[in-house]
Amino acid sequence: MKSLLRNTFLNALSLFLLTQLISGINISGGFIAFVLAGFCLTILFWILKPVLNLISLPLNALTLGFFSVVTNAILFYLLTVFIPNVSIFAFTFPGFSFAGFIVPKIFINTFFAFIVIACLQSLLFTFFKWVFKK
Repeated sequence: MKSLLRNTFLNALSLFLLTQLISGINISGGFIAFVLAGFCLTILFWILKPVLNLISLPLNALTLGFFSVVTNAILFYLLTVFIPNVSIFAFTFPGFSFAGFIVPKIFINTFFAFIVIACLQSLLFTFFKWVFKK
């Protein structure tokens, strides 16, 4: 029960930060929507992710684990199906330059928006889990 509450809180926190960082994700409904989305994401990761990983095991072995990013994107698509307050859509990355390195403006379509958001949410969740561990 304690890990369910902790993972729900961490997923909700990472979803909140993603809505602040990326314009391609929108969660309407306030605090309750973030908690509900975090809870639903936790349940999807606990129940459906092992099944999807088992089904996609040959593709994961062939791509050396990269296909797990696609399974995370599938879980985010299911999140948008189950929770109508969560929407993920195409967006434009504005680009930046730093110390002579230039990243140009990039348009990211809906499929890659799911992949980018899944990757960033995974990184944020792992970071928060590391910060808030016992």
